[in-house]
Amino acid sequence: MLQSQLFTKTSKDTHADSDSINADLLTRAGFISKTMAGVYSFLPLGYRVIRKIEQIVREEMDGIGGQEILMSALAPKAVWEKTGRWKTMDVLFKVPAAGDQEYALNPTHEEIVAPIARTFLRSYRDLPFACYQIQTKFRNELRAKSGVLRGREFIMKDLYSFHQDIADLDRYYAIAQGAYDRIFARLGLENRTFLTYASGGTFSQYSHEYQVVLPQGEDQIFVSIEAEKQGKRIAVNKEIFEEGKTVCPVTGGKEFRAEKASEAGNIFKLGTKFSEPFELQFADEAGKLCTPVMGCYGIGISRLMGIVAEACADEAGLRWPEAIAPYRVHILSLARSRDEESWKLAHDLAKRLPESLLDDRIDLGAGARFADSDLIGIPRRIVISPKSLTAGGVEVKDRMTGAVNIVALDALV
Repeated sequence: MLQSQLFTKTSKDTHADSDSINADLLTRAGFISKTMAGVYSFLPLGYRVIRKIEQIVREEMDGIGGQEILMSALAPKAVWEKTGRWKTMDVLFKVPAAGDQEYALNPTHEEIVAPIARTFLRSYRDLPFACYQIQTKFRNELRAKSGVLRGREFIMKDLYSFHQDIADLDRYYAIAQGAYDRIFARLGLENRTFLTYASGGTFSQYSHEYQVVLPQGEDQIFVSIEAEKQGKRIAVNKEIFEEGKTVCPVTGGKEFRAEKASEAGNIFKLGTKFSEPFELQFADEAGKLCTPVMGCYGIGISRLMGIVAEACADEAGLRWPEAIAPYRVHILSLARSRDEESWKLAHDLAKRLPESLLDDRIDLGAGARFADSDLIGIPRRIVISPKSLTAGGVEVKDRMTGAVNIVALDALV
C-alpha cells in the first residue's frame, strides 16, 4: 500500500476528545472519525485493526465449538416485553415505526437468540451447542465517554451456549474462560488483564469480567495480591468489594491493591432467565420436557482497539502489537527522487514483504515522515537511505521497544 494513496491524513493537533487517550491518538493518526458523541466511523487503518481483532476472536470461538451467525440489529417490542426488559433496560434505544409499532436497536441479543434456538431445539441430543456473532450494537448511554471505550454504537462479539444441565454449563464455562485467556494473550494484553469477579445475579454467586489495567480506565478493580504471588491475575470489582471483609475467591487472601481498569469482556451463567420466557424445551432421555440453561460470553471488538491503543501508546503515538497492527512493516526511503537507488530498493521491498505500507511521499521532510510513522505505530519501520546502504543494509526500528539495528536487505525478506 502506498501511503500517498491513503485518503486519510495524520494531524498534529489534539482533538476535542483529548480527555480520552484512545480517541485523541486514533483520530490524529487517521484510524477513526467522530460522527457524534459516542459514535465513530472506522477508517482504512482502523478498520484493518478491527478486522484483525475480529479474526483472533473468531478463531478462538470456532475453537470451542462456536457456530458463527449474524442476528438482526432491530427487534420488535414484543420480544423485549416478554423478558420484561422493555421497561427495565435504561440503555435500550426505542425506535418508533409505522402506525403504533415500536422497535428496539439491540444492545444485546438474548431476546433474539432464544427464539431462534426454540425453532430448532427438540431433544437432549441437540445439546449442548453454542452460537456467536460479531455485530454492531447500540446503547442509549446518558453520557458517552472514553472515546471508543464506551460509546452509543460499538462492535461486539457475543456467544450464547445452551446446555442440558448446570453441570454441562459449568464445563463449557471453564472452556470459554480458556479461550478468553488466549484472546488477551494474542492481543498482547496478557499481563494487564485480570479475571475480575463480579456479582452473579440470581443464578450464580459470581459472573466474570475481563478488566485491563489502564492509567485512565473508567473502572476500579481490586487486585488480589496473594493471587499475584501465585502467578494468577485475579481481581474483584468495585461493586462487590468491601475493605477488610472481602476475600479473594481463588486464594482466600485478604490483601488487595486498587487499580484503574477498563472492561473488555464479560461472561455470565444465565441459567433459565431467557429460556423460560421463550418456552425453550427439550425432551430428556426419559421423554420428559425440560428447560435448557444458558451461558453468555461477550467481548468488545471496537472497545479492544481503544484499550490496546491506550495500553501500548507512548508519548510519540500508537504502538500496535504485530498481531493486530494495520500493517506489519512501514517502509521509508530517504531518496529525493524516484531515480535514486534507495527509492527503487524501497519500492521493490514493499512488493516482496507482505502487509507493508510504503511511505512514497518523497517531497515531505524526513522529520515529518518519521513523526507520522511513530504516530501510526506500525511494529517495524524500515528506513532505506544512502547512509544505511553504505553501512551494509537498512535501518530497522522496533516501534514497541525503540531498538534500532542495521539489517542486510536480503535478511529482511
